[in-house]
Amino acid sequence: MTQDPARDGAQMSFDGRMSYGDYLHIDRILSSQRQLTTAHDEMLFIIQHQTSELWMKLALHELDAARHAIATDRTREAFKMLARISRIFEQLNNAWDVLRTMTPSDYTTFREGLGQSSGFQSHQYRLIEFAVGNRNLALLRPHAHRPDTLALLQAELARPSLYDEALRHLARAGHPVPADVLSRDLSQAWAARDDVRAVWETIYRDPKAHWEAYELAEKLVDFEDYFRRWRFNHVTTVERVIGFKRGTGGTSGVNYLKRMLEVELFPELWHLRTTL
Repeated sequence: MTQDPARDGAQMSFDGRMSYGDYLHIDRILSSQRQLTTAHDEMLFIIQHQTSELWMKLALHELDAARHAIATDRTREAFKMLARISRIFEQLNNAWDVLRTMTPSDYTTFREGLGQSSGFQSHQYRLIEFAVGNRNLALLRPHAHRPDTLALLQAELARPSLYDEALRHLARAGHPVPADVLSRDLSQAWAARDDVRAVWETIYRDPKAHWEAYELAEKLVDFEDYFRRWRFNHVTTVERVIGFKRGTGGTSGVNYLKRMLEVELFPELWHLRTTL
């Protein structure tokens, strides 16, 4: 017998009422995949990057809330947000598996249509890096043609990063974070410090006495773990698809991405594992 969902109470008429598609603006989303070529795989390329941007938007939403929670010493609330960010990057990692089904031959059918556009120019990715502490003023330049985007990035550079907020929280909790760390130039990238590593090391040597700080540290490590995997998957996907060709945005491609694998967001949390 044919099932009628209305018998179970499902709403079937939406004249003058909000539907699923209305709420999510599905028409606008599904009309945003505009190919510039007739190549079959261009649709995959567009959707891969558009969905990644949506996940990054959510990551930024969670990062902003997590920083605010840590800044007001509500670390337990921040833990859930940080855990969610890690899972967002797990989603972003899984997406590379789909893109890797595109072969070098497939990519060449539409690559020239991309012009100089490149994921390197993603302002949301840049905001994520700035938000967690990997700050580089030179990377403002690709966004100079968009005053609104440039203003967002500059505003981010004026705020304490996620790591800065974590260290400020430790200081308020009585941990001996050096004073010059708390008053540093926020626009500059973080550089590893032995005195900060010593603060974290004290926490790791006695987790029971410093449980919230210990859990905060591990949540940061979780995030960087997933973030590093995302970078690694990016490198291997690019090498699989274009080899060592120069990127569409002008970078050296794989060689540039491999250098990015060496960047540490929270270096002291990794270095202390050797000294414990």
